[in-house]
Amino acid sequence: MDAITRHAIVTTPMGEITLVASGEALIGVYFPKHWTKPDSRAFGVKVAAASDKLLAEAERQLDAYLRGERTGFDLPTKTRGDAFQEQIWSLIREIPYGKTSTYGELAEQYGDRSLARDVGKAVGSNPLAVIVPCHRVVGKDGKLVGYAGGLERKQALLDLEGAGDRRDAPRQLTLGGIPSLAGRQ
Repeated sequence: MDAITRHAIVTTPMGEITLVASGEALIGVYFPKHWTKPDSRAFGVKVAAASDKLLAEAERQLDAYLRGERTGFDLPTKTRGDAFQEQIWSLIREIPYGKTSTYGELAEQYGDRSLARDVGKAVGSNPLAVIVPCHRVVGKDGKLVGYAGGLERKQALLDLEGAGDRRDAPRQLTLGGIPSLAGRQ
């Protein structure tokens, strides 16, 4: 397949998610009202996920993850960040399922703890929500802060992974045992 960019909107227990692919790589996973969502014209033509091998597989794996049937993703991905962002996203990919890391810890792994705010900006610019698990990055002392898809979704993803035992958790609806925010976008 050539590098044609296309997208599909899929329905999940967490609401609609836009999957964006270019050529043979997934390049975007966005929630409605995503903070850093590019202009939708950059998503290319809209297709049915089932009609596109890559988007169908991304939908299948995302669904299995949200049902608690898988802990990671095996999809070809491509990001287009600057060198700093790419290094931070690489560090995020290393955070294990069910675990969290802080912005400060990621900055320290990068080599300069004073860059925690810059790390936060890079985390917030992650174009592959859930796939590159930026929801696993929390504030100092484990505080739930910042998520481009909304804090309720971040909490739901952490709860799904068993890493969300926090006193400040918002009330969640459930659908089939998985936190559902479908009606609260």
